Amino acid sequence: MIENINWYPGHMKKTRELIQQNLKAVDVVVEIIDARIPYSSRNPIIDDLCKGKDRIIVLGKGDLADPTSNKDWLTHFQGYGDEDGNDGIVCAVMMNSMTGEGSKELLKALDKVERKKQDTLKVKQEQSAEKGSALRLRENRPLRIMVVGVPNVGKSSFINRMTGKKSTQVGDRPGVTKGKQWLTLKNGMQLLDTPGILWPKFEDPNVGLYLAFCGSIKDEIIDSADLALELIKVLQERYPDMLMERYKLDELDEDALVNMEAIAQKRGFIMAGKRIDYERTARTVLDEFRAGKIGRITLELP
Repeated sequence: MIENINWYPGHMKKTRELIQQNLKAVDVVVEIIDARIPYSSRNPIIDDLCKGKDRIIVLGKGDLADPTSNKDWLTHFQGYGDEDGNDGIVCAVMMNSMTGEGSKELLKALDKVERKKQDTLKVKQEQSAEKGSALRLRENRPLRIMVVGVPNVGKSSFINRMTGKKSTQVGDRPGVTKGKQWLTLKNGMQLLDTPGILWPKFEDPNVGLYLAFCGSIKDEIIDSADLALELIKVLQERYPDMLMERYKLDELDEDALVNMEAIAQKRGFIMAGKRIDYERTARTVLDEFRAGKIGRITLELP
């Protein structure tokens, strides 16, 4: 097991402060999580920061996750509200930002929040009229949405889909979005993008591993061969048939290192002196997992 991952850079603290500073200016928080690791990609800091705000959970990258598990996670999140009786989670939506699947369901959820906002505004207007004062115009504004999530979870792709144009830079590595930016949707709603935010310490070591598998932690701070070896251990236990089929393996050994070397042999990743190119093998396994080439895989169940 990989331990002591040192990954909490200064911009994470700045992002937390940015969310705190702008939370009062928004009506609803859209939290993007990775459908392959819905538990590990939910930042507990966001739960604390956004307490009392309406929230919509968007399970992104569902096209890379196990379809059956996707349905189970949607069921799990439906009606999953704030234990203290606050507004909590409005709903959960499975969305593919590349194809737009799930966009209609999300817009319906946002419309629900908008109607609630308008009802609240109407009550305030009536109260103001009774007191003989006019409601300040700034309160009668378009719905404002804050998008949050861990790094490399697909926020930029989601925002580009919602705005209908390439509003933000998209990358397959964490840390592409550097600062906040306000954007306007076609229906007039305003959207605030924020950089990905992780949290200082993982109570469960598997959380750090799963985030690293999916690219939410920068590869530069973890040895790729060690990380790929851990991934192979998980896959040979949970998705052995997919692993064997992808790399044309006749059988799997109990030792993940033996399987990693077999993958290298099949792909021809051999250096001078018949030495295994572990780095190239690791990079291939990680990249192909993240791209869904090994198969549609979910690492966590409700």
